[in-house]
Amino acid sequence: MAKGQIDARERALYALICANDGIKAKDLARELGVTRKEVNQYLYTFPFVRDLCYHDEDYLWHGYIRQHVPHEGLRDYSGWYGLVNEFLAQEEEEWFDELLAGCARIGRNLNDTRGLFHSFRNARQTMVTLFGDLLDAGVSCENWELVFELRIKRSKWIRIYADVLVIAPDYVFSLEFKMKDAIDQGEVDQAAKYAPYLEVIFGSAYEIIPALVLTRASDLYTHRQISDSTAEVSVASGDMLFNVFDEYLRFLAQ
Repeated sequence: MAKGQIDARERALYALICANDGIKAKDLARELGVTRKEVNQYLYTFPFVRDLCYHDEDYLWHGYIRQHVPHEGLRDYSGWYGLVNEFLAQEEEEWFDELLAGCARIGRNLNDTRGLFHSFRNARQTMVTLFGDLLDAGVSCENWELVFELRIKRSKWIRIYADVLVIAPDYVFSLEFKMKDAIDQGEVDQAAKYAPYLEVIFGSAYEIIPALVLTRASDLYTHRQISDSTAEVSVASGDMLFNVFDEYLRFLAQ
């Protein structure tokens, strides 16, 4: 999680770096309308740039996660990353083995004493059902990007976590899974916690949609206000998760 506020300059600088295949500081300065001195200060002080960007031997700046489709580099921060059609074609045990190997690679704690592995499988089944519902509704979701267990934690500056990300045209759905049947305000807030930071990672081309998914509930679709905010988070049971997507993609009205 980033320390402090993410201002417009940091968003713009990070987006310029991650949208280009290498860009020099002088060009960043020109694009931003600031001096070389100012841009150099930004490059070495802004948290997102410090943690998630680098320069090569030619002093061209790059982002570890690119802001284009497919989002190159995102796999390096994911327990499992792929396209929806790849996910649906994969047997559960193969997917599970890949997820565990990916979680170990990114430093995700795999202590199963509280049913973590069952929660992984539970999330997988919910997503299989969701994509089946979307495909049955005529939504062409096969080439959407899908992430299980996002963990961006390079150093002390940036911390971003998500159980599941679905990257669709214009939207990134950030899903927080709980094997519960009742809404807890703390978990509503948790679902929304990293949305501002995901906005920076994916850039202005995407709207971040946080949602809380309660897999032991049924026939549930509602919204809850985030603490100390007028913003709301969608809350859905697994069998009603497609409604979160329809709220923005509007496929049921077609």
